[in-house]
Amino acid sequence: MDFSEITWPGAILAVGVLFLALVFVMFLISSFLDTRKSKTNAEQAEGLRQLVRRYEQLAENTLDVQQRTAADLADLRTRTASVEHILRTVE
Repeated sequence: MDFSEITWPGAILAVGVLFLALVFVMFLISSFLDTRKSKTNAEQAEGLRQLVRRYEQLAENTLDVQQRTAADLADLRTRTASVEHILRTVE
């Protein structure tokens, strides 16, 4: 192909086609990046939801343990008071 045979309208058409191809490729890249970003955000949101669930479960378990400990401590106080009463009675 001899470049001397290219006319101005043909050159403008070729540049226009190349420009449209470049715009199309840029659109595809942009769409890919947006999709990837959306997936990453969804994964982060799911990770945060799991973290919140684990925190809530831990808080619930901690409350249960605190309540059992308080009940055990009250029982020990009652027993200690009974033993002290017995010791005072014996003396």
